[in-house]
Amino acid sequence: MTIPDNDNPRLFYHGTRADLKQGDLIRAGYNSNFGARKLASWVYLTATLDAAIWGAELAAGDGRQRIYIVEPTGAIEDDPNLTDKKFPGNPTQSYRTREPLLITGEVAEWQGHSPERLKEMKDNLERLKAQGIEAID
Repeated sequence: MTIPDNDNPRLFYHGTRADLKQGDLIRAGYNSNFGARKLASWVYLTATLDAAIWGAELAAGDGRQRIYIVEPTGAIEDDPNLTDKKFPGNPTQSYRTREPLLITGEVAEWQGHSPERLKEMKDNLERLKAQGIEAID
């Protein structure tokens, strides 16, 4: 997949706890926000606010949960962590790229998932971890 053209703009989001500002670039090569916090060879983005909320809520660290509006600077592709078998057809509209994401804004107000739903997701991730499954490449 390539970047949408200017005639057909599309919003993309990145959920995190990193304290960044408009104009900053989110790059691969830093510790992942998730799992074992390995050096990330990809940067992840989504076209749905719900998926970005999950990213912010599940990100490692103690910082404030944030959702940035981002613009890919290169080609993007479906995120195989979610689209191979879990959600065929990419209904979560989740993508990854090796190129930086330019922060163009921040979603100031958003509603997180219920504490029960968040606990359910975290418990699910712990079960996968116990099975040796690392969700993020």
